[in-house]
Amino acid sequence: MLKWAIIFAIISLVTGWLGFGGISGVTATIAKVLFAIFVILFIIALLAVIGVFHIL
Repeated sequence: MLKWAIIFAIISLVTGWLGFGGISGVTATIAKVLFAIFVILFIIALLAVIGVFHIL
């Protein structure tokens, strides 16, 4: 998930640099959504590990 967010962010930067504003905006939005999903899933996984091993 994080890999795809980074790929879309790079595509957004390249297309923005080349002057394709519409494509750049769409890929930037996709990158933001994928990164948000990654963060949410990471937090859920972290809480699950804390719950299983009773770290706190």
